[in-house]
Amino acid sequence: MAEAISFLRAVARSPMRTMRYQDARGLGSNSWRVLDELVDQGALKRLARGIYTAPPDGRDARTWSPSLEIAGLAVATARHGSRNAILMGLGAARFWGAIPRSVGATVVAVPVAGRRPLEVGTGTVHFAYRELERVEAVLQRTELGSGLIATREQTLYDLLMRPAQGGDAEAAVEGARNLLPQIDVTEFRDLVATAPRVNDRVRSILDSRRGAS
Repeated sequence: MAEAISFLRAVARSPMRTMRYQDARGLGSNSWRVLDELVDQGALKRLARGIYTAPPDGRDARTWSPSLEIAGLAVATARHGSRNAILMGLGAARFWGAIPRSVGATVVAVPVAGRRPLEVGTGTVHFAYRELERVEAVLQRTELGSGLIATREQTLYDLLMRPAQGGDAEAAVEGARNLLPQIDVTEFRDLVATAPRVNDRVRSILDSRRGAS
C-alpha cells in the first residue's frame, strides 16, 4: 500500500500530472505491477503505453478521460519536460473554442524531430517539430494543470499555413474562420512580419484586416 501511494503521489506531482514508466522505475520495485494495479483501481489513467496520468480532484480514471488535446499536451510534456511542448494548430483552436465539435486529431509542437503520431484514446496526437522559442504561446490552466498553448494569433497563422496538419483540413478552415474575430490584428500583423514565410491565405487575411487595429 505504501509503495502504491508513493507512485500515485509522484505521478500527481509531475508536470501536468503525467509521468512515463521509465521515470517511475526508480520509485520502487515491481513498477509495472504497481502501476497496473493503480490503473485497475481507477487511481491512474494509462494515456498510452508507458505513460500515466493522475486524474484531478480524486476522479475515477475508469470513467474519466482528459480531452484529446490536453492528453496530447500531457504526453508531450512527460516526454520532453515542463514547458517543452506547446498545444498548437487544431488542438489550440479547440482550446480557444474555435472548433466547438470534437476532432479526432490534435497537434503538439515539440523540440525533437521524428516523433511518430500516437494513438491516445479514440484520437491521434501529431507531434510537430518546432523551435519552441519561435512559437507565440501563453501558459494556461488545463484540467491537468498548467500548459503552453499557442496564442490565438499564432494558431490562426498555423491553420492558414498548414491546414492539412493533423489530417483534418475542413476543421482547420472552420477554426481559422472562427478565430478571425478573436485575434488582435496588430499582434497578428507583427507575428506575420517575423514569420519565415507567408502564403496567399495569410496575405488575404492581412488585406481584409488592413486599417483595423
